[in-house]
Amino acid sequence: MSSVPRAVARSNEVYRRNEMPVGAITEHAPLPLEHQRWSLQQAREWYAALPWLVGCNFTPSYAINQIDFWQAESFDIGVIDRELGWAAELGMNAARVYLHDLLWLADPVGFVERIDAYLTVAARHGIRTMLVLFDSCWHPEPQLGPQRQPTPGVHNSGWVQSPGLKALSDPSQHPRLEAYVTAIVSAFRDDERVLAWDIWNEPDNGHEVDQCKPAVLAAKGALVAPVLAQAFEWARHASPSQPLTSGIWLGDWSDEVLLSAIQRLQLGCSDVVSFHSYLKANAFRQRVRWLKRFGRPILCTEFMARTTGSTFETILPVAKEQGVAAFCWGLVLGRTQTHLPWKPLKKDKKARDMWFHDVLHPDGRPHRPHEVEFLRKITGAVKKRN
Repeated sequence: MSSVPRAVARSNEVYRRNEMPVGAITEHAPLPLEHQRWSLQQAREWYAALPWLVGCNFTPSYAINQIDFWQAESFDIGVIDRELGWAAELGMNAARVYLHDLLWLADPVGFVERIDAYLTVAARHGIRTMLVLFDSCWHPEPQLGPQRQPTPGVHNSGWVQSPGLKALSDPSQHPRLEAYVTAIVSAFRDDERVLAWDIWNEPDNGHEVDQCKPAVLAAKGALVAPVLAQAFEWARHASPSQPLTSGIWLGDWSDEVLLSAIQRLQLGCSDVVSFHSYLKANAFRQRVRWLKRFGRPILCTEFMARTTGSTFETILPVAKEQGVAAFCWGLVLGRTQTHLPWKPLKKDKKARDMWFHDVLHPDGRPHRPHEVEFLRKITGAVKKRN
């Protein structure tokens, strides 16, 4: 487990080398053996040593987005401690948490210290964390400072992309993205509290997350792909002891010819396979079957949207049977408003009153008590409590 001084020292070392040209890393070919993708055996041995992973995509209830989560002005370790304690009581032993490149650019030392503080609290509750470095979803123009107020009735109204579209499109900004990845991964590369590194969330997604138009996805994918490939390489050169991944999320994955270019890149660079599914149990099982042909551990890093039929009761038994890790979206209802659907529902009132994501009210009460009891039972938390 790394200490704050060691983590900060590593971050500072990279920060001082921020003028290093992007080609200094990206033109290395091939990668030295110690920086190559994990072998099948290495990936399987890593996964075999773990318990069945059940967790959540965690954003504390006070934060509207990643910047709000981590900025010094809003970072609240007391809230984080309380809410991760509730997660542990449900039997969750893992969390997936989003970072942001602008946070490191503005305050490299403070950002690393706050990550370390978060990891300390999470570990105290028996939770290991997958850290997400970049994200293509929602608003493309992130800014530091006070974040917007939630838009009433709108799902994830303040979430921001990392990097923003301008930085992504401007090669002159890519060296700072390289420095960010290298610094953060170096700071925690030997830290047992870090479960894995998710290099890029839904890289071909964008501002209109609920649209998923093929032409838009293809254009975003083409823009992101070169930087995504570099980001994997930047992370590998930091020599992390944890695996790297990037989750695929749309389409038919039953045959290589059906995969998009960016999906082939994600799967080809990942040490462990990860995917997203907000579909019913049969479709979830089918996706697992498609991915098992790669022979690597499988992590579902996003699931659970009640009104689409993806629930704890339907998905977790399949995930447990298949040996697949499962991270639901959300934990405590808060400023992200992800209890609301991607689009307003036109169904009956009962469906409209059902939360889309999230599990608990801000005071810790469950949205659906029977669901919480199911979680405790399937994870073994009931037995632990008694």
